[in-house]
Amino acid sequence: MHSFPHLLLASKSPRRQQLLKDSGFNYTFVDIDADEVFPNHLKNEEVCMYLAQLKANHFNGEFGDSVLVTADTIVVINNEVINKPANAQEAFQMLSKLNGNMHEVYTGVCLKTANKERVFYQKSEVYFYPLSDNEIQYYIENYKPFDKSGAYGVQDWMGYVGVEKINGCFYNVMGFPLSKFYREIQNFISNP
Repeated sequence: MHSFPHLLLASKSPRRQQLLKDSGFNYTFVDIDADEVFPNHLKNEEVCMYLAQLKANHFNGEFGDSVLVTADTIVVINNEVINKPANAQEAFQMLSKLNGNMHEVYTGVCLKTANKERVFYQKSEVYFYPLSDNEIQYYIENYKPFDKSGAYGVQDWMGYVGVEKINGCFYNVMGFPLSKFYREIQNFISNP
């Protein structure tokens, strides 16, 4: 297997941390504080790449031999970007929009060292079955999806019963396009 550099992972997402760990990547968590605000004229994939890069630009630590990894996942339905819900009411509104429809999940990833940077994204289409208001309410009360874009996790109850099918990378919907990342970082480190 390819030997990868040590990663500096700037993500509080437990899903991203677990996915990288399970894939055999060695990383240290770094805390970056950046307001996730983006210009309105950006298109879907531009939004997630802009936000991933914004986070990377807020890193003020030492790189050493490590590669900084930042990421941002957004959910888009009918060209409306949906972020994380602030409360149960917002979560209900978001899930009601996704209910019975197809939405897109975009994850932007930024790889950065002291000398170079690469930003890429992955897109997946997610199709939801129609759900009743009671089912949506049950989900919000029992799974509290307030730290998730679009107010749901594909790896929990909503994914088990609510998602009809996915076109594209499953792990991208979880918040990190692992197989693309694996290839991108190989390319990044072998082309100085």
